[in-house]
Amino acid sequence: MSDLFFYLAAFALLLGVLIVVHEYGHYLVARWCGVKVLRFSIGFGRVIWYKRFGRDGTEWAISAFPLGGYVKMLGEQDDEVKPEEAHRAFNRQPVGRRSLIVVAGPAANLLLAVVLYWGIFLHGSNELLPILGAPPDGTPAAVIGVVNGEQVRRVDGQTVATWDDLRWLLLQAATRQDSAELEVINEQHEIAIRRLPLTAAGEKGWQGDALARLGIVFFRPQDPAVIGRVTAGGPAARAGLLPGDQVLALDGQPITLWYELRLSIRQAVDRPVRIKFARADQTMTVEVTPEVVIESGLRVGQIGVEMAGGEAQRQIRTFVRYGFFAAGQKALTETWEKSVFSLVMLGRMLTGEVSWKNISGPVTIADYAGKTAKLGIDYYIKFMAVVSVALGVFNLLPIPVLDGGHLMYHALEVVRRKPLTERALEVSQQIGISLLFVLMAFAFFNDFNRLFSG
Repeated sequence: MSDLFFYLAAFALLLGVLIVVHEYGHYLVARWCGVKVLRFSIGFGRVIWYKRFGRDGTEWAISAFPLGGYVKMLGEQDDEVKPEEAHRAFNRQPVGRRSLIVVAGPAANLLLAVVLYWGIFLHGSNELLPILGAPPDGTPAAVIGVVNGEQVRRVDGQTVATWDDLRWLLLQAATRQDSAELEVINEQHEIAIRRLPLTAAGEKGWQGDALARLGIVFFRPQDPAVIGRVTAGGPAARAGLLPGDQVLALDGQPITLWYELRLSIRQAVDRPVRIKFARADQTMTVEVTPEVVIESGLRVGQIGVEMAGGEAQRQIRTFVRYGFFAAGQKALTETWEKSVFSLVMLGRMLTGEVSWKNISGPVTIADYAGKTAKLGIDYYIKFMAVVSVALGVFNLLPIPVLDGGHLMYHALEVVRRKPLTERALEVSQQIGISLLFVLMAFAFFNDFNRLFSG
């Protein structure tokens, strides 16, 4: 139950920030253009709370249906406008001003993404190095000879510093070309060039992990699960584990490699685990309760053991931090590239190359909000930036009732040199609502399908 509340809180914070920023973009530019704002609402439908502020008596409201919000302006819905306030009505503004007010919401979301990325890159974070694991047999990476422990230095000539860099560059490449050139270096410092076919990434309509289909998986150390050192007084020592013991299973799950043991122990928070191990010619089982420690804001389990030869363990993480201007430039690039990628994938969805099963709704977003919040503030902020980009791009689509639909009306008004007729607006609004209803139905169906089928 506590997990459910945590996930809901993470989702509510995420949604609240993105909605407020979007609507505040509309609000600020409307005020800047001299338009009177009647209501600023978080949510749709019946108003359940409001308070008036400012010289115009703007209603700041919370409404019943929380998945969105709106800014209501004078004259926007053919309200009765007093002659002395006509110059402050939205529908009396030049088309350029109206378009500026409309585009301000999506622009605010994209600007928020830039600010969030900028803060993350400026603060710095511990990132996984782009070290490849042994690819599954038959995958493209296995066919071209990728071996466990090779580190990627460049993709198509672009420098790769982290695992996220590698994933992002390969995903982008897979949308526009059939293969990518990987420059890798192995543990013997030998450099090799490998040409990775990318067509498998788009199989099954891009459902699931596209890079896993290519055989691109993270490095898995091959060190055996043999204990090298036991911390005096720690959980392992109290349970009777000794140097030289080889772990065979944890809670009935077979363990052969050290990384498997370490991962399982880290995930065992606030509960005991049963460790089966071999000592000389004997097999024994002990129960150990891991101590909970905080690492990078995360609660993880530890039992006070080190791997045999642990000092020589390969470094798999690096701390990445950028200077002020470099962080800003990277934030702009990240936001731009993710915006373009979103549009490319939406276009391919319309042509049938990308499955509609990739559409996610509130349930999936809430799930990821909770998961990233548990991983740490850096992960949560990055996820918020990604969703902010998606929200900004989605709202710019030329669908009636969305901001992009209003921009489409304004463009037609410029071409026709007069506004659309009331009938045309009414019909297009009905079409837009129907399209959004279908999209929402797909999103909820996909959400619950993932939830119940995995």
